[in-house]
Amino acid sequence: MITLLPIVSIAASEIEQLLDLAFGKDRRQRTAYRLREGTDPLPELSLAAIDNGVLIGSIQCWPVQLTGDTGAITPLILVGPVAVRPDRQRDGVGRKLMEAALARADAADSEPTMLIGDAAYYERFFGFSAQHTGNWTLPGPVDRDRLLARLRPGQSVPAHAVLGARHTPASTSTASG
Repeated sequence: MITLLPIVSIAASEIEQLLDLAFGKDRRQRTAYRLREGTDPLPELSLAAIDNGVLIGSIQCWPVQLTGDTGAITPLILVGPVAVRPDRQRDGVGRKLMEAALARADAADSEPTMLIGDAAYYERFFGFSAQHTGNWTLPGPVDRDRLLARLRPGQSVPAHAVLGARHTPASTSTASG
């Protein structure tokens, strides 16, 4: 039976091993890593999936922000990486982690969420779309069709903005993932 636990209850080295298995050791070169540089995952939204005492998946959510043309700051939550052991992929582990993280974000009336991922999948199952992200500037290359946002009713984001890390008082430079 799969149990979801706060990711902070799992050793950082175990999370790093899982991320290497899921995404490869060159994963740190991706634009998403630049977005979260110098920040820590949000503990209330970042989870680990455990089955029979074994870490089989994780989701991390990070504080990021949009800086609009006027200098106004819009806080966002970057969802991901969602990592699942290769031998457990297609078992619904990633979907379970995503549903739990988004339910927690919704219950807390959090900032809008965003991610870089497969548009068809994330729109169909979780309501993410590229509708609001087409004119965002990022600190590295990104496939525009994979830059997605999820806004709840009443939320908005600037059409033209620069996306970057949001440094919160608790943030340090020891972030994993």
